[in-house]
Amino acid sequence: MHPGFRRHAWLAPTALLLICVGWSLSSGTLQASFSQIATTLLGDAATPAAQAIVQIRLPRVLLGLLIGASLALCGCAMQALFRNPLAEPGLVGLSSGAALGAASWLVLGSCWPVLAMIPAQLSLPLAAFAGACLTAWLVIQLSMVDGRARIATLLLAGLAINAIAGAGLALLMISADNQALRSLTFWLFGSLGRSDWTAISYALPLLLAPVLLLQPRIQDHLNALLLGEAAAAHLGVEVQRLKLILTLIVVAGVGAAVALAGIIGFVGLIVPHLVRLWLGPDHRRLVPVSALIGASLLIAADTLARTLTEPVEIPIGAITALVGGPFFLLLLLRNRRQVELG
Repeated sequence: MHPGFRRHAWLAPTALLLICVGWSLSSGTLQASFSQIATTLLGDAATPAAQAIVQIRLPRVLLGLLIGASLALCGCAMQALFRNPLAEPGLVGLSSGAALGAASWLVLGSCWPVLAMIPAQLSLPLAAFAGACLTAWLVIQLSMVDGRARIATLLLAGLAINAIAGAGLALLMISADNQALRSLTFWLFGSLGRSDWTAISYALPLLLAPVLLLQPRIQDHLNALLLGEAAAAHLGVEVQRLKLILTLIVVAGVGAAVALAGIIGFVGLIVPHLVRLWLGPDHRRLVPVSALIGASLLIAADTLARTLTEPVEIPIGAITALVGGPFFLLLLLRNRRQVELG
C-alpha cells in the first residue's frame, strides 16, 4: 500500500462516519431533509421535524457514536493485551458480566446499599462497571497459565462466564415485576432506544475512558506489547502497569456501554481486525481508524434496526450478531492453530 495512502487513511472513515450520521438523522417515521438537519443543528428547532432531531435522533446518534467507538477501542486494547485477534469484550464475558451487574441493580437495588445513595442515572453505569470489574478479574485469573494468559483458556472462561451471567439474568427475569422485566429484555438484546441527554451526561466519563488509547504514548506501548512482554519491558514499557491501565479502560468502556445500550456484541472483534487487515498492526493508525469505523458501524446498525421493520424496532444486538457471528467463525478457522497452541 502506498505510504501516502496510509497517511491519509483516516479521511475515508471520517467521510463514512459523516454519511452514517446524516443518514441516521434523516431516517425514520418523520422524514427530514439534509437542509432541515443543517438548519436544526445551527439553532432552529421550531418545527416538529427539528424537535424530533434534537430530542430523539441526535442523542441516539451521539450515543451510537460513543458506544461504537468505545467498543472498537476496547477490542483494540484486548487484542493487544492478549496478542490475539480473537479477544473481544463480549466473547470473554465482560459484556454479560456488566449486564448482570446492571440488571441486579434494577431488580435487587436494595442489595446495593452504596449505590442506593447515588442518583439512578449514575448508579446504573456504576453497577455495570462493578459487574464488568468482577468478570474481568475472574477471566484473567482463570486464563493465566505459567504467568501468561492463554487464549484457549480465555475463550473457555468467557464461555462459562457468559453461561453463568445468562442464568443469572434468567433468574432475575423470573423474580422481576413487569417494569423491571421490560428493562431486562432491553439488556439481553441491546438497543439505543433509551438514549437521552441526561443518561449520556451521567455515563460520559466512563464511556470516554477508551479515548485514553488515542494518546500516542499508549499507542507506542501497545506496539511494543505486540513483540511480547519481555521485549516490551526491554524497550522501557512498564508491562504490569500497562496491563492494569488497559484492563481498567476496557472495563470502564464496556460497563458504560452496557449500562446505556445493553449487550451489543462483536463490534470490538470485527472492527479492529478489519482495520488491521487494511492498515497493518501499527496502533498509531489502528486505534483512531477503529474508533471512526466502530462509530459508523453502530450508527448504521441502529438506523437499520429502527427503519427496516417500522414501527417495530429490531434489537441492535441481533444485527451485530448476524454480521459478527459468521465473521468470528471465519476468524476462528483462520486462527485455529494459534488457538490450539495458545
